[in-house]
Amino acid sequence: MRKVLLVIMDGAGYASVLSECGYLEGAVRLEQARRWKMHTALPSLSGPMYETIHTGLWPHEHGIVSNEGMRRSSSPNIFSEVRAAGKTTGAVAQEYFHRLYVDQAWDRLRSVEHEDETADIQYGRFYSMEGYGPINAVAPAEIDLCAQTTVLMERHAPDYMLLHSCSADTLGHTFGGDSMEYRRQIWHIDNALSRAIPLWRSLGYDIVVTADHGMTADHWHGGTVPMATEVPFYLFSDAKAPAETEELSQLGIAASVLTLLGVDLPEGMRESFVSVQ
Repeated sequence: MRKVLLVIMDGAGYASVLSECGYLEGAVRLEQARRWKMHTALPSLSGPMYETIHTGLWPHEHGIVSNEGMRRSSSPNIFSEVRAAGKTTGAVAQEYFHRLYVDQAWDRLRSVEHEDETADIQYGRFYSMEGYGPINAVAPAEIDLCAQTTVLMERHAPDYMLLHSCSADTLGHTFGGDSMEYRRQIWHIDNALSRAIPLWRSLGYDIVVTADHGMTADHWHGGTVPMATEVPFYLFSDAKAPAETEELSQLGIAASVLTLLGVDLPEGMRESFVSVQ
């Protein structure tokens, strides 16, 4: 039975990932993975895109259209559908995902470690971004996030696992999407993944690596320019998929993950762009 890990590199735009992610691009050249250009929904903001990635709905449809409007998800999503199918879930992610998919109040002193088999996210390690900025730009480290993911995989073997890193987004807001600091942090993500992906594959996971949005030279995102709305989509899997010359829509991620897991799609979810035997 397939298991799926979704990696979201927050704020990592398409062109910057292709220029800096030598491990991911090497895997493509060796045909260990496939890569597409993907277009985000709008507005290209983090909170709305987290929900779009997990529901297959446009923000105007799922109702979370700004980071200031974060709330419990009210739409069928990957976590809820995986749980309804009797499968297990896990996440290593920023606190917005706790707000979206855990039916409990966020507690900064207690919620960082989460285990509740009745919740949509059953096993979680969450982090806040309190104090992030030029003098505290990247915490936790990428390899630490990969380590937490590995621990949850080996301990609980969740059928669906999420890994979400905010570091490229933080460096982009601090130094801009055309800066050395932003590009170097995207390399740090790739460097951590290079050590973790072979292990995760050996644990039986199909792996998707993508981003919620990109980053402009103005230290921002949310609008329609390609630097904000073009992101990569990497697939480590033997599933059938479109030709890599095609450009994909972010609206198809949720259905594609559920398809890989063998979970029926809820009514109204956009179609998958992958298929399995």
